[in-house]
Amino acid sequence: MTPRSIDGVVANVLAELIAELPDGTVVVDPDILESYRWDRAADPDAGTPLAVVRPQRTEEVQTVMRWATAHHVAVVPRGAGTGLSGGATALDGGIVLSTERMRDITVDPVTRTAVTQPGLFNAEVKKAVAEHGLWYPPDPSSFEICSIGGNIATNAGGLCCVKYGVTTDYVLGMQVVLADGTAVRLGGPRLKDVAGLSLTKLFVGSEGTLGIVTEVTLKLLPAQHRGCTVVASFADVAAAADAVVEITGKIRPSMLEFMDATAINAVEDKLKMGLDRNAAAMMVAASDDRGPAGAQDAEFMARVFTEHGATEVFSTDDPEEGEAFVAARRFAIPAVEAKGSLLLEDVGVPLPALADLVSGVEKLAAQHGLLISVIAHAGDGNTHPLIVFDPTNADETARAHTAFGEIMDLAVGLGGTITGEHGVGRLKRPWLAGYLGPEAMELNRRIKTALDPDNILNPGAAI
Repeated sequence: MTPRSIDGVVANVLAELIAELPDGTVVVDPDILESYRWDRAADPDAGTPLAVVRPQRTEEVQTVMRWATAHHVAVVPRGAGTGLSGGATALDGGIVLSTERMRDITVDPVTRTAVTQPGLFNAEVKKAVAEHGLWYPPDPSSFEICSIGGNIATNAGGLCCVKYGVTTDYVLGMQVVLADGTAVRLGGPRLKDVAGLSLTKLFVGSEGTLGIVTEVTLKLLPAQHRGCTVVASFADVAAAADAVVEITGKIRPSMLEFMDATAINAVEDKLKMGLDRNAAAMMVAASDDRGPAGAQDAEFMARVFTEHGATEVFSTDDPEEGEAFVAARRFAIPAVEAKGSLLLEDVGVPLPALADLVSGVEKLAAQHGLLISVIAHAGDGNTHPLIVFDPTNADETARAHTAFGEIMDLAVGLGGTITGEHGVGRLKRPWLAGYLGPEAMELNRRIKTALDPDNILNPGAAI
């Protein structure tokens, strides 16, 4: 029954939790525990948890947190394990609380809301609401495998956020279990509700450090119109970045994505789409406006790309053709990952600094002798530098981690942020205080202490 060699006191304490929960909820098999030690960030400092707990109901989460508080055991909340910043890294002697079995959803087409548990994948929520002619816009590139709970934990964005916003813009309410086991309902299916402090917003993006979200009420929109897609290749990154600034100053595209030469070639290696291997940058843009407005937006973007020196511009109103290029952009991370292990950044900068960030990353790559690809949600300045390295090579690994920190320093120096949507987790925590400043950092700590005085919720992450 014990996950490894532990003393009798710990075994007895764990037995208390096992007895309070339905059969199979608490997992202690060593092989299973091993698979819950890391999220996709593969934090090398991951510990081995005492157990993995997989509840199905809010009341079961309450039981876990009451037990954890009574015995001072750390609890690391976990969604689908696709996080990229080490936010779900397991701790020695702690509990990993996985929401994977919390999968209920109810859609109300009249109020255009969905009430869902956190374990459903983003794609599953999209599919469920689409059956009612509705749409849930936030769409991380990993939407097919990432959970709604994880999206809420990091305030995830995605390809459509340039026009439609990020996760927090669609969270109307939630039920959250606090560190002491108290379950609190916040907000609800109302589009306008300003009673009390904005506590719902406080928990979105808190990375499981303030409470565990067990239910969420999401705002939905009418189904997205299939519009026009414009793809452009550039010989110069700065020219592509300048085109982004001009476009976003005049219209609101539904997508405005960037891939550098490394990403273009990595995707072409796998998908064989006929992408321009000689291009320094490729833009994938779209407008989902209805009627002539969508076509006019597409014509405008094509013209701007051409005026800024695009070597090739392709426009289409065919949904399948357009989706093929969107799929290519979504595939960029796994395509680059085929070249080696990745350290994935998600730094953001003001739009006018986009070209400076990309060129700065190129210089850091040359300085450290590394392959670093940059893809970006260019329309809002959120970039994803992908640092390729060999984890079996100690020197290369050290250079990769040095570059990781220097890219954050570069972004902050350009007026940007250390994370736009992946969260701070454990990988970026050393840079958080410097980014926020002492006053804001202290305020974060005061909020954390007020809600989790014993520091048992995801200790070492984010705050």
